[in-house]
Amino acid sequence: MNHPATILFIAGAFAALVFIIIRLRISQAAYQREVDGWKARLQADLDQARGERDRLLNALGDAVFLIDKESVIRFANKSASAMFGGRELVGRPVREAFLDPRLSQPLFLCLESGEPVQSQVVLSQQTSPRGDQETRGVNAWVIDAAPLVVSKDEMPVIRVVIRDVTAEHQLEQIRKDFVANASHELRTPLAIINGYLENLIEDDMLSEPAMARRFLEIMRKHTERISRIVEDMLVISRLESGEANALKIEPFKLRSCISDILERLESVIREHSATVNVNLADPEVVLHGDRFYFTQVLFNLVENALKQNPRPGLQIAIGSRNANDKIEIWVSDSGVGIPSADLPHIFRRFYRVEKHHSQQEIKGTGLGLSIVKRAIEAHHGTVGVTSTPGKETKFLITLPLAH
Repeated sequence: MNHPATILFIAGAFAALVFIIIRLRISQAAYQREVDGWKARLQADLDQARGERDRLLNALGDAVFLIDKESVIRFANKSASAMFGGRELVGRPVREAFLDPRLSQPLFLCLESGEPVQSQVVLSQQTSPRGDQETRGVNAWVIDAAPLVVSKDEMPVIRVVIRDVTAEHQLEQIRKDFVANASHELRTPLAIINGYLENLIEDDMLSEPAMARRFLEIMRKHTERISRIVEDMLVISRLESGEANALKIEPFKLRSCISDILERLESVIREHSATVNVNLADPEVVLHGDRFYFTQVLFNLVENALKQNPRPGLQIAIGSRNANDKIEIWVSDSGVGIPSADLPHIFRRFYRVEKHHSQQEIKGTGLGLSIVKRAIEAHHGTVGVTSTPGKETKFLITLPLAH
């Protein structure tokens, strides 16, 4: 046997094997580098896509969540974090993050059924997801949950959008209350007028002139009340619609406006034996605004003071003064005052402070102070009230001073 040849063959085979192994390792290393490059590029593309998704979802004003099949929050945009007071949401169970079960109920229904679910939830201020930041009272939210399939092999996750519809809910509630209250306010005098008409016709009261005249006087007062309600509703409707943006702005003297309303109320002032004192820091002060609405504001405030204080000797003061770049106008009276419990509500439509004499008098429309507030706000001002029962009730209007 030729041993040198055999040894040479084995050495050559070993060298070839080593060469093949080295080539394989080089190829394997190159392949691994290529795979790692693919992975890095895929991860970069995935991170870029997630970043774009996050930027897009964070730009939304609505709260957006992604929930997995275990009802754990996997993503929450910035609006969601802000809605829940900045609390950490990602990684927490829905029941723990959404403190009120009414918020999470549509989500669980979507998880169970696999179908989209949309629901509106109305919460009290104490149970709002905004927590201590909630100052609007009753708040409303629309919860929109829908299944979102990630891939064929994975269970669907849930996409949840929570939209704040508090403003729309409150406006709708105001509209419903307005219609209901207006219907009630109109129904009462109409029923009274109809009742007296029936008495006049069926009982042949026309043969008794004195009684008939008394009935007709009462009917006339209630028709005036209906006319005033309709007029006030038209005024407040204009103020709350786009027409308020088309105010007829022009300069006019405040004293002239005050003289007009005192002339219109002269008989009522004399009937109540009231005294009206006008004290303007600048008698020639000029306001820039819609004179019709300013006249309505002062008329309502003075008339309201007279109606709410029928006892003789009432003292009413109308005054103004400049305060930096603003002007302050006030109407005060020395009457019975407004209870502290009623003060936060007196600018609400149809709200009345019940007084001891209210049963003997035909009630006002309940819209006068609402008109005051809306008219002043339309002129970019504010109005407030303070009251010390039996001493002074003061309405203070603050307006920007136009030059």
